[in-house]
Amino acid sequence: MAASFAVSVSRYELFPLAGYLLWLMLGMLLLRFWPLVGLTGAISVAGVVACLSQEAATDRRVAGIVILTLAVALVLYVASRQRSGLPTPLSEALLSDLRDRLTAQGRVPDLPPGWHAQSAMVAAYGVGYAGDFMVADLDEDKQQLELVLVDVVGKGVTAAPSALLLAGALGGLVGAMHERDLFDAANDFLLRQDSVETFATAVHLSLDLKSGRYTILSAGHPPALRWTARDQAWTVDNSRGLALGIMPQPELTGSSGVLAPQDALMFYTDGVVETPTNDLDSGIAWLQDVGRSAFRRGVHGAAARIVGQVARGDDDRAVLIITRR
Repeated sequence: MAASFAVSVSRYELFPLAGYLLWLMLGMLLLRFWPLVGLTGAISVAGVVACLSQEAATDRRVAGIVILTLAVALVLYVASRQRSGLPTPLSEALLSDLRDRLTAQGRVPDLPPGWHAQSAMVAAYGVGYAGDFMVADLDEDKQQLELVLVDVVGKGVTAAPSALLLAGALGGLVGAMHERDLFDAANDFLLRQDSVETFATAVHLSLDLKSGRYTILSAGHPPALRWTARDQAWTVDNSRGLALGIMPQPELTGSSGVLAPQDALMFYTDGVVETPTNDLDSGIAWLQDVGRSAFRRGVHGAAARIVGQVARGDDDRAVLIITRR
């Protein structure tokens, strides 16, 4: 900046006042708040001195000084709102990394022959952060699949911090703890959070990939659906329970069954079936019809086709389907 100031003082037309905005933008991208304060002060002084060094202030130069002052104020305001203490690009990189880690953690591991898993998720308002997430674990023998689909209270970006915290906790527990023990640990974790609005609905699937036998445990989550190839229809599972993070030892009622070849299980969040004008029961009936049509068109891509037919709304939407081929 010293060289540009020297050029500006000697030959102002080669580096006018507008050129100092480049240093201002560069500082906003690379510096933390207090170093940025120092830089903006130096830029302001250098710009004004250079602008007025060769001739008396004209209306055009005064206007330039006013614009530079407003730009400095705007940059400092934006930088002061960065609660992470990092420059904007680094903050964006950190958030993107957290989002990618959450997405990677939610991928279902490659299943052995005879099984297929697919999922589709859309965040509220089209942003890349959501309160819906999934964690999964496949044992070393590739015979036992443990999977949890979670919907944290809130929508989009507002639910993302709680989702990241809970996803980290569940990611370390799934596979090591099972069914009720896993949900009790997650419930205790949420109750320890310093917020009266930190709660979540969740559904846990434990599936034996050799026999097809499964158990489902739901905590306030919309009921799972089971596709029966013989009937060509989705039926409602009867697992029920209270959401996590509301009270100690929530009441949970599980269900169990066996998936025959061509049967499937569907899990989803309330953003798929609930709207301001429709209740849960009518939403589930709609999903059964849409899911039947999507499945008859082919198993692959069915989850994406279902989510694609959900009306745009202000809630996160997620669908997960496990199929026995």
